[in-house]
Amino acid sequence: MTARTALAGLAAGAFLVAPAWAAAPPVGPLPAGPTMQITTKRGELVAVALPGQPSGRVWRLKGSINTRVVREVSEADVGKDVVIVFRATGQGATTLSYGSTRGETAKAYAAKRFHITVR
Repeated sequence: MTARTALAGLAAGAFLVAPAWAAAPPVGPLPAGPTMQITTKRGELVAVALPGQPSGRVWRLKGSINTRVVREVSEADVGKDVVIVFRATGQGATTLSYGSTRGETAKAYAAKRFHITVR
C-alpha cells in the first residue's frame, strides 16, 4: 500500500463519519386551521392527534415547545394518524402549532394548533 492510497482511504473515511451540518428549514407561515383548547393539571398526560396526510406530506412542529409547561413523552403512528403524547410539567399555557409540509420544506399546506393550559 502506498502513502497516497492510505491517505485517500483516511480522507474517504473522515468524509463518511463527518457530522451532518444541514438541517431542515423551519416551517413557514401556517394557513388558517383549527385551534383546540386543552386544559389539564400538572403531571397529567395530554395526547394530540394529527390526521394522516397525502403521500409525501408530514406534520412538523412550528417553533419550539415550552418545556416549562409540557414535555413530549412519545410519538406514534396510529393507523393513518400521528399521535403525540405530552406530560404537563408546570402551570402556564403554551400553543403547539403543526404544519403539514412536503417532506422537510418550509411551505405548510395545512395547520393544526393546540393551546394547552396547565393549572
